[in-house]
Amino acid sequence: MQFKLADNVWELFPQCKENYMTLTKQQLQRFQNALEFIALSDSSMKQGIGTEKEKKLHAMLKHYMDPDPSHQEVAVHGYIADLFDGERITEIQTGSFAPMRPKLSALLGEYPITIVHPIPSEKWISWIDPETGEITKRNKSTVTGTFYHAFRELYQIRPFLHEHNLSIDLLLIDMEEYRMLDGWSKDRKKGSHRLERIPVRLTDELLLKQPEDYRSFLPESLSEPFTSEEFMKAASSRKIRTVSPSAVMRILEGQGILDEIGKQGNRILWSIRRD
Repeated sequence: MQFKLADNVWELFPQCKENYMTLTKQQLQRFQNALEFIALSDSSMKQGIGTEKEKKLHAMLKHYMDPDPSHQEVAVHGYIADLFDGERITEIQTGSFAPMRPKLSALLGEYPITIVHPIPSEKWISWIDPETGEITKRNKSTVTGTFYHAFRELYQIRPFLHEHNLSIDLLLIDMEEYRMLDGWSKDRKKGSHRLERIPVRLTDELLLKQPEDYRSFLPESLSEPFTSEEFMKAASSRKIRTVSPSAVMRILEGQGILDEIGKQGNRILWSIRRD
């Protein structure tokens, strides 16, 4: 089944033309170039939604990170790297980090590896009827993504986060999401599967290269000592209710940012390490 998109990316996503304030001009230009590349490529957007093996978000981010086609899909010691320039490997992970574990075990000792992970910031969802191909009017999701949402995936590779060769590049991206009306609920939405995500706008980027970079996740207002629940409450303005408190605490502990100092009843008490 093929769902045709507009031929002009600016017609489909006029908000892409907005001025950006929080990112460098170089980042924004690279992102715009990647959007245009995917929109105009005969092998991607013009083919319609869900018709290629490689998803558009994945293809676009490869171009954003390195537009040189000779660096894309390169064999490295029995693995296929999304990007390899002869020195550094870059992997685009739009989903779970769990499949990265064997590749990290095999290659981290020899090559620097950057994992690029997009997080939906604002998201608009359109539903597709699998029988008629009709696409509903898009609706804005009530969930706003933040960098904290990466902890769900970072926890999957927690033993590797201390490796000096590993970097994590987090991208907050506004997206258009297309889902099939094929779920088990009465409205066919619960249990449905996602068909495609189309990047619209880059809103922020965070590179985690060393333990100190993880201090950016500490809430500004936090009385010590604190429980994980108090930590999450102090950071509640960042809308991280869907993130596991224990995942956040244990990762920050592993990066030398937090120390477990005791208990308050059954709850672990934490403090910020300052040495």
